[in-house]
Amino acid sequence: MIIGIPKEIKNNEYRVGILPVGVEALLRAGHQVCIETLAGVGSGIEDEQYIKAGAKIVRGARQVYEQSELIVKIKEPMESEYELLRQGQILFTYLHLAASKTLTEALLNRKVTAFAYETLQTPAGELPCLTPMSEVAGRMAPQEGAKYLEEPMQGRGILLGGVPGVAPAEVVVIGAGVVGSNACLIASGMGANVTVLDVNLNRLRYVEEVMPANVHTIMSNAHTIRDAVLKADLVISSVLIRGAKAPCLINRDMVSKMKKGSVIVDVAIDQGGSVETSRPTTHEHPTYLVDGVVHYCVTNMPGAVARTSTYALTNATFPYILNLANKGCPKILADCYELKRALNVIDGQLTIKEVAETFGMPYREI
Repeated sequence: MIIGIPKEIKNNEYRVGILPVGVEALLRAGHQVCIETLAGVGSGIEDEQYIKAGAKIVRGARQVYEQSELIVKIKEPMESEYELLRQGQILFTYLHLAASKTLTEALLNRKVTAFAYETLQTPAGELPCLTPMSEVAGRMAPQEGAKYLEEPMQGRGILLGGVPGVAPAEVVVIGAGVVGSNACLIASGMGANVTVLDVNLNRLRYVEEVMPANVHTIMSNAHTIRDAVLKADLVISSVLIRGAKAPCLINRDMVSKMKKGSVIVDVAIDQGGSVETSRPTTHEHPTYLVDGVVHYCVTNMPGAVARTSTYALTNATFPYILNLANKGCPKILADCYELKRALNVIDGQLTIKEVAETFGMPYREI
């Protein structure tokens, strides 16, 4: 199989879909790898390293798409890439279809076979290709929140950890999953007073056991979320429903009653966001104000730390890339539970119920 790696074109996206060591492994398995020039430079990987590993370097994205049977990306295709996709071509990347009907319709119209990192799931329910980027985003969230709490950034002018004689910031984390637990780890390490909410008591018990004393757990419901958000200096929302649009947990009225200059980091924005006033932003223009509250809603947070993120992500994705290249479709759908769960679109049909329900579209079970 010919595997193509285009250069990412999303705003300030510096990650790349494969490492040179992955190229070598694919070549040993009898495949070919076609990489767009400078695709890896943002992650510190030069074209020469890919060439040494055996990849073919081409000048433009169109050449990559035309020559390749399997396209491996990081972020969902941008509108300018839709026309490059062709019927029967395999796409393996983050898709987050529930956040974009336009993208969903484009993939259906192009009749590609699209697998999503974020819905790839093990029999035990784990999401191995989503986890590493959730870890990165979770650890970035308090760091970004701390920056935007500064007065020049239109924040409240609060130091997250305080100083002796001055109280630290109140940080509220909604969701105690991978993103939430990593956010708690960093925010508590910075000295903030952290409150984490979740609907899963067992998860809260785990957080209580492993986190320091400045992390407090509360059962999540409409009342506790409202109470916590209104006292917060920084809110980190990290809720996730696999494949589905994120639920709205913080409405406009709650935002209007928050402290002026407080900050919301909506990590769920990839899946549509969990705050009513959230809308996607970029690393170039990451924030905006609503009722005096700073909203940070960057849809590709880990892209800012590409060297870390590329290595963390490809550690998880490469075994599936190799398996997919070796077996192709439809054999992979019969042999690999994880990739069967990752399939979102095939031959003009949706195969993921959560996206179909979001947009009122028909879907088909595999």
